[in-house]
Amino acid sequence: MAEQPATLDVERVICRVSDLDETGARAFTLGTGHWPLTGFVVRMRDQIRAYVNRCPHARHPLNLLPHKFLTADGALILCNSHGALFEKETGYCVAGPCAGQSLKPLPITIDGGYVVLSDDPALYAEE
Repeated sequence: MAEQPATLDVERVICRVSDLDETGARAFTLGTGHWPLTGFVVRMRDQIRAYVNRCPHARHPLNLLPHKFLTADGALILCNSHGALFEKETGYCVAGPCAGQSLKPLPITIDGGYVVLSDDPALYAEE
């Protein structure tokens, strides 16, 4: 018997891989209710990482403008409120008021050219 093709869970689709520049970032919201999951994805050429869009210092979103998460040179993730700087690959804060802390990573997969959250968005909603 032939194996059936997997179906894509559209409620966990973050974006198309092609929606991300080779070194870009993009905000997303998944789920419903009072506390949907707000996050962002960041691309480093052939790697993509996802994080909860919440600064460990003040627990508010990192970006002030849509999809604006990176320093001017694109090398680091920037908290636009307090200037904290985070590594793109790990989410580790290298400078700023939350130095030594990390962004909360989100598990993702690439499926058919789409970036997909691997778990239920409700697991990562605001505590």
